Amino acid sequence: MSQKIQAVRGMNDVLPSDAPAWQRLHAVAAEVFAAYGYAEIRLPVVERSELFKRAVGEVTDVVEKEMYSFEDRGGERLSLRPELTAGVVRAGIEHGLFFNRQQRLWCSGPVFRYERPQAGRYRQFHQLDVEAFGIATPDLDVEIIALAEALFRRLGVGGFRLQLNSLGTPAVRAAYRAKLVDYLRRFESSLDEDSRRRLSTNPLRVLDSKVPGTRAILEGAPQLPDHLDAPSRAHFETVQRGLSDLGIAYALNPRLVRGLDYYTHTVFEWTSTALGAQDAVCAGGRYDGLVEQLGGPPTPGIGFAIGVERLVLLMRAQEVPLPEAGPQVYFCRFGERADPAAAQLAETLRRRLPGLRLLLNAGGGALKTQLRRADASGARYALILGDDEAAAGRVQVKSLRGEGEPRSVAVSELPAQLAELLELPLLS
Repeated sequence: MSQKIQAVRGMNDVLPSDAPAWQRLHAVAAEVFAAYGYAEIRLPVVERSELFKRAVGEVTDVVEKEMYSFEDRGGERLSLRPELTAGVVRAGIEHGLFFNRQQRLWCSGPVFRYERPQAGRYRQFHQLDVEAFGIATPDLDVEIIALAEALFRRLGVGGFRLQLNSLGTPAVRAAYRAKLVDYLRRFESSLDEDSRRRLSTNPLRVLDSKVPGTRAILEGAPQLPDHLDAPSRAHFETVQRGLSDLGIAYALNPRLVRGLDYYTHTVFEWTSTALGAQDAVCAGGRYDGLVEQLGGPPTPGIGFAIGVERLVLLMRAQEVPLPEAGPQVYFCRFGERADPAAAQLAETLRRRLPGLRLLLNAGGGALKTQLRRADASGARYALILGDDEAAAGRVQVKSLRGEGEPRSVAVSELPAQLAELLELPLLS
């Protein structure tokens, strides 16, 4: 007996019952991003592995343990993208988007990381990604954070907590890194295994540890904000004032460092207690050296990524209103003359009633069978057209939800009748 074929572990289907939440999220996101002047860019799923090694950092968990990489038939080393920022930067450099120009961009799509699947964390997951380039001043930091808040507000999702920190300049970060390593070396034998490994490769990630023993050691560690230079401190204070001016509450978190090497200055996370351990819904920050690091002109940048699956979970938990799915009208047809007449009439109705969701019966069947299909579809109304109705130029309109008796309507009057029943606009 052959093995049952199933989806790859950690890579999930989005079924028709789940799709309305995804559609709502992407539709609102496109409107909000456009309102702030951000243009959409679309990127390939596969990139050269070297891109992520140079951008994300060779000693990060993403590159060391989590990337899906392979060699193609031409011998080129490629990877499924583990994040979107590097691809946006690569595209901007390749197409000359950063030369003496400011850019505000957004994109979306699947990303891939080989992680242990759990609620809110998958091996294929989806992100909404927002990036802005060419502006080094803290007013853009404020705008980017406000943009995320605007999206949550428009979706009707609440209960978020904004955490904020500054990593300062690369020089500040390097100096702090040395002080942190000096401190942690004194407790190396008591650190958890992951933290001991990171101590030699990416010590700032030790600050992310969730292991109680390591967290206790970190209580006495030097804090990065205490080591900011004057320009970095001034930048961060301006960001905080800007957020306060907009009424956006935040909490300072000196341990927030982000997991990728390219971040500088402001870093932030929007978290929710409703998601358990995987509480970060949106995360990002500045990366003023990344464009130049990948071969482009010196170009400051800042951005964030939203985990779509996590935000959809919150939308469901908070019962965010979603657009109706499924047909409003099911068109039953039977008879040699009625079949083509119904198909033509269905097209006319769809063209004249923008937003109409009409499902035309296919595959034949007696009227009783078709009405069962109509009821199972969730439609509010059934249209019934047999050969007798077609000859008379009329259609029966039957409520499937107990809203009065069936009525016979002239074909010429049907668009106006449905427009009134379903509160839809009618085109001439």
